[in-house]
Amino acid sequence: MPKLKVHSGTKDRIRVTKTGKVLRRHSTSNHFLQKKSTSRKRRFAGFDKIVGNSKNNIKKKLGV
Repeated sequence: MPKLKVHSGTKDRIRVTKTGKVLRRHSTSNHFLQKKSTSRKRRFAGFDKIVGNSKNNIKKKLGV
């Protein structure tokens, strides 16, 4: 059987930690920042954990 290809879009957007957690960046955090409040922009910082069935689907796409 041939090797499965990794989904390129998912590979660029999502990170899997050593313990198996799936992390993603928050959306709406890179432009039109002037109209967003400081507290709202702070919430966009860092990564967000993906849980549930979508986590399993993403791991399949990444071949993990």
